[in-house]
Amino acid sequence: MEMISVQQAEEIILSQIKDFGTEEIFYENALGRVLAENIVADCDLPPFNRPTVDGIAINFNSYEKGIRSFTIKAVQAAGEVPFSIDNEDECIEIMTGAALHTSIDTVIRYEDISIDNNIASLTIDLKQGQNIHRKGKDKKTGEILVQAHQVITPAILGIAASVGKTLLSVKKLPRVVIISTGDEMISAETTPTPFQIRRSNGITIKSVLEKYKMNADWLHWNDDFEFIKKELSRCIDKYDILLMSGGVSMGKFDYLPKACEELGIEKLFHKIKQRPGKPFWFGKSPNEKLVFAFPGNPVSVFMCLHRYFIPWLERSLRIPETTQYAVLQNDIDFPFPLQYFAQVKLSVNQSGQLIAESVDTNGSGDFSHLADTHAFIELPLEKTECKKGEVYKIWKYNF
Repeated sequence: MEMISVQQAEEIILSQIKDFGTEEIFYENALGRVLAENIVADCDLPPFNRPTVDGIAINFNSYEKGIRSFTIKAVQAAGEVPFSIDNEDECIEIMTGAALHTSIDTVIRYEDISIDNNIASLTIDLKQGQNIHRKGKDKKTGEILVQAHQVITPAILGIAASVGKTLLSVKKLPRVVIISTGDEMISAETTPTPFQIRRSNGITIKSVLEKYKMNADWLHWNDDFEFIKKELSRCIDKYDILLMSGGVSMGKFDYLPKACEELGIEKLFHKIKQRPGKPFWFGKSPNEKLVFAFPGNPVSVFMCLHRYFIPWLERSLRIPETTQYAVLQNDIDFPFPLQYFAQVKLSVNQSGQLIAESVDTNGSGDFSHLADTHAFIELPLEKTECKKGEVYKIWKYNF
C-alpha cells in the first residue's frame, strides 16, 4: 500500500468512530466529562416573583389612588415565608431574592424612598411591576437548560446543582493503553548512557488525555518480537484503544507492523504524505479494537495525537467539532512532496484575527519548541511556498 494523503488518513480514521455508551456519575466528579443528556428545569425559574433590589414592596393600586406614604408591616428576608399586605397604605420591607406575596406587585429601592418612624415615603414616580424578576421568566418547568453533547464546565455544574441534578449521565470513555517501544528508551528517573534516551512520549500522551478525564495505562516494551506479539495480544483483549509510539518505521527492529499482521490486526494504512509523522500506522483488530501506532519522534507523536487521535476521540464522544484557522505571519518554503505541519506561536491582532508565526525547528526529533509554541499549522500538500497573510487550518495544543 503506498503512502496516502492527510485527507485520506483522516477519512479512514473517522470512519472508525465508536460509541462507548453512557454511565451515571456524581456531579462533583463530572467536570470535563461529556454530558449525555439534556438538563431540564424541575420548576419554573425563578420559582417565584422576587425583588431584584432591596427596598419596599407595595400594591400598585394604592399608588394609583394617590397614596405616597406606607406603613412598614414587616421586614422579609430571602428564604422566609412571604408576608401579605391587608391594607392599601401598608408595605413590606423586603430584601433581594425574597418571595413576593400575591398581594404585592411593585418594588421600590431604598434609594428612592425615605423612612421615618416606620413610615416609608416615595420620592420618585413608579411603574407597575418595577424591580421584579417574574416567576418563570427565565425558564418554565421542563424546558431545557443545558443541551447534551458538550463538555461539562463549572457553569453547567452550577445549573445542574440548581435543579437538583446530582447524578449526571455522561459519555463513557474508552479504555486506553499507551505503549512506547525501543531498547534505547529508558525511564525518566534513570541516567542514560551516551547511547540511550529517556522516555517522554508516554507522559506527554497521558497528560493530553487527562484533559478528557481519561486515566490511561502506560507500558514500555523492548524490541523483542515474541514479547511484543504476546503483550499486543493481551492489550487487544483488555483495551479499546492502543496508542503506541515507535517501532513502525522501516528499521530492522521495528517489529510492530509484523506483530500486528500475525495477530490478524488489519492494517488500514501505513505512512502518510506528511512531515512530521510520515510512518504513522493505523489498524483494527478482529474484535474492533483500534491501534494508533505513531512514529517514535516526540514531535511526530504530538502532531499525530492532535491531528488524528483527538478529532477521532471528540467525534466518538460527540463533542461538537470546532475547526480553527489562523493568518500566517511569515513566508514558509517547504520544497518536499509532503503536507507540512509547522509549529506556530498564536496571538490575536488588533483586528481580532488569530495570527500564527512559524518557528524554525530541526525536524521531528527537536521537541524543545513545543513548550513555547501553541499549535501546528497545516500547510497544503500541493504548495511549496506559503505566504504571509494566507489563512490555514490550525491544530492547537497550548493556547
